Amino acid sequence: MSRLRAAAACVLLAPSLALATAGYFQHGYGLKAKGMGGAGAAFPQDALAAATNPAGMVEAGNRLDLGLDWFEADRGSAIRGNTLGLSGERDANGRKAFPVPEAGLNRMLGADRSIGVSIYGNGGMTRYSDNPLAALNGSSPAGMEFVQAIVAPSYAMKLGERHSVAIALNFVYQELVARGFEHFDDAQFSLHPGFVTNRGRDGSHGIGVRLGWLGRMTPRLALGAAWQPRIRMSRFESYKGLLADGGNFDVPENYVLGIAFEPARALAVAADLQRIVYSGVRSLGNRADCFLSVACPLGAPDGPGSGWRDATVLKLGISWAAAPALTLRAGLARLRQPIDPDQTLLNVFAPAVTGKHLSLGATLRLDAATELTLAYTHVLEGTVRGAGSIPAGNPPGGVGGGEADLRMKQRALGIALGFRM
Repeated sequence: MSRLRAAAACVLLAPSLALATAGYFQHGYGLKAKGMGGAGAAFPQDALAAATNPAGMVEAGNRLDLGLDWFEADRGSAIRGNTLGLSGERDANGRKAFPVPEAGLNRMLGADRSIGVSIYGNGGMTRYSDNPLAALNGSSPAGMEFVQAIVAPSYAMKLGERHSVAIALNFVYQELVARGFEHFDDAQFSLHPGFVTNRGRDGSHGIGVRLGWLGRMTPRLALGAAWQPRIRMSRFESYKGLLADGGNFDVPENYVLGIAFEPARALAVAADLQRIVYSGVRSLGNRADCFLSVACPLGAPDGPGSGWRDATVLKLGISWAAAPALTLRAGLARLRQPIDPDQTLLNVFAPAVTGKHLSLGATLRLDAATELTLAYTHVLEGTVRGAGSIPAGNPPGGVGGGEADLRMKQRALGIALGFRM
């Protein structure tokens, strides 16, 4: 796994990503797709296609793509009506902006087969300079940092003139840091005391697959589909007393259906429907209803988790070849954010509540072999107002009652160079 970790580090130069556009997944992969709201399952455009649908790689041609997104997030929380001194409004920004690199390489093996590799990442971060748990002797700074790097070699082939199929191996490396949860780091609250907080950076790894199909139903209409089953990851041993099921943090099952239509020669419209099954991963899907119960300690298989619902993301984009050397793009993505109002307490440290994304993009062909792509994404502020979110009473059975409210907004500006080889 040392080579995997080295490859991941080369791509994810910043170890603390702030991505949280669809839970902790990005809304799209590849700067061209991002300019179209993330849509790309039936509309491959570059060597990052395997991150969405690996079957698109056989249509990408011989190319190298190098991209960098400058991502900025503004996130925080407010606790109100608490009797133990937790009330207050706090931002969790710490560091607001991050570079998010990505890369892809594809080589054709004749006219109907390709091999390639797509490298990309997901993640999320909160960093409170003023710990929301300070009144319970939680240290500052506090928060969680999670980064996930994926190196995905792919093999794609055409079946006749209309259909393509592919498989991508997903080599996944994850890192996690948790700080400021000292109040819960004992046998009263955790199944594994001493493994809850301030344990430094811990790593996790696993291998999975992503399967894809792309069909050219007519010269103007394409359909696509891809499925990634749950990827079983090694546990975060340093945080087995915090995360449900002894530090388990698998990659959730996810799948996507896509359609692309070209109503005119220079115009294309694409749409994706993506589903992320967060409920299949205990540390993400377990609800926190039993939090602070002796029968439901942190780190137990049925222990408290983030309580995230499964996420369904609708992505819609348009691409217009405005001139022989210039393509313009626009798009939007929308999802119902995954956090219920009664699950906001633990999500103070993971406020993934955004739901509406707007994007613009453009590609300028510099010469016969080189192109420059720009993409801008604006994520409207999402909020969740807590309802029944904080257990009443005093520790150990409660933490003073009241409600926890969450907020987040984001924006990103990316640039990529593409080289045809």
